[in-house]
Order: sequence, then C-alpha cells, then structure tokens
Amino acid sequence: MNTMTLWHISGWGFAALASAALLVGFSKTAVSGANTVSLAIFAAVLPARASTGVLLPVLIAGDVLAVLTYRRHAHWPTLWRLFPAVAAGVVAGTLFLVWAGDEVVRTSIGAILLLMAGVTLWRRRRPQSAPDEPDAVAGRAGRVKARSYGVLGGFTTMVANAGGPVMSMYLLSAGFRKLGFLGTSAFFFLVVNLSKVPFSAGLGLIDGRSLLLDAALAVFVVPGALFGKWAVNRINQRLFEQLVIAATVVGGVQLLLR
Repeated sequence: MNTMTLWHISGWGFAALASAALLVGFSKTAVSGANTVSLAIFAAVLPARASTGVLLPVLIAGDVLAVLTYRRHAHWPTLWRLFPAVAAGVVAGTLFLVWAGDEVVRTSIGAILLLMAGVTLWRRRRPQSAPDEPDAVAGRAGRVKARSYGVLGGFTTMVANAGGPVMSMYLLSAGFRKLGFLGTSAFFFLVVNLSKVPFSAGLGLIDGRSLLLDAALAVFVVPGALFGKWAVNRINQRLFEQLVIAATVVGGVQLLLR
C-alpha cells in the first residue's frame, strides 16, 4: 500500500516531512532543541494530534543514533535525579491530552519554552566561570531545579514532543559542556521517548498506519545525524550555547503563533 496515499500526502508534503526527519537527526547530534521546527512541519503536513504519534518513532531513531555517537559522555547522576520528575510530567501530560485542544497545548508549551529561555539568558548575564562538570546537586536548590525542569520536560515531551528545549535550558543552566550536554540528553530522550510509546499507543496516536509512514521517514534521520556529528566538532562552546537558546526561542514563538 502506498504510504503517501494512505495519509493523503502530496509529493511536496512528503518532501517536507523528509526534511523534518533530516533536521531531527541533526538536532540529536548537534543542536538540541532545533527539532521544534520539525514538530511544526509535521503538524502542518499531518493532522496536529496525529503528527505527535508519527514524530515519536522518528525521534527515537534519532535518539538511538545520538546514544551510539555520544554514549561515553553521559552524566548519569543527572539522569537518575531527573527521571522520577520526568515520569510525573509524562503522566500529567497524558492527562492533559485527554481534554486539552490543540490551541491550549500550543499556547501552554510555547509560553513555557520562552520562559525557560528567558531564565537561562538572565542567568548567563551574571559573571561566572564555565565549569568542566555540571553543578553539584546535593543542595536543596539543585534538587528543586532538577525536579521543576524534569516535570516541565516530561509534560512538554508528552503533549507535543517538545521537551528538548526545556531540557536544553536545564543542562545549560547546570553548566554542561558541549559533549556532556549531548551525551546526557541522548540517553535522557531515548529513555523518555521509549517510555512514551505505551501512552501514545493507548491514546491512539501510534498505530500500524503511523508506523508505515515512520518506516519511510526513518531513513532520512541517518544523514541528518551524520551531518550533525560532523558539524558539532566545528562549533565552539559559546556558539553551541547561542544556537541552543536561539532554537528554543524560535520553537516557543512558532508554537504561540501557529
């Protein structure tokens, strides 16, 4: 069966989805948060609610490639303290999807992303040295910050696959350098996105029809990830952080204006 006919997608529509899949691969191995543009493309070509179910396996394909690329750079203490809060956010996001319409979802997430970007920019204005390791988290303030970002990340990733910018802001604020940032976020999103599959399937967002389209799009993730791996070695730390913040702002504005 022709996948494009099944989804009533034109040739230009499929080309747009393929470009978005390329960008997913690039964002997973280079500039985390850039895949908010992919989210917008998928929602423009496909029905908004169904697009989240189609995009999720594409993101997982990118996560696998990112883990294979940066697995040695993950900071596991950060991951273990984030996962419980993220689980709570995923559950909250699932309940939110049961009743919230597309407009409420987009506005809420767009506002959250812009708020996180604003907080990060404000923190960066204060003079501080760039540490080689992330902030210590033994203190109460560190635990509160991890839980807050974790819940927001779980919520936004469940309702619109838009958790990348939220977690990017957390990892930047915690002082992660480029490779530690990419390695930690790679494992984080592989685990979180896999955990979302049963919820998305239960909501009817993932089914045989969506998986057929995913199979056609997943091949485009690979060249995007390879290009990202090549590009990240040519981006210095300051530019890397600026690109991550810019991608977050663009994503937030997109969601608010759509």
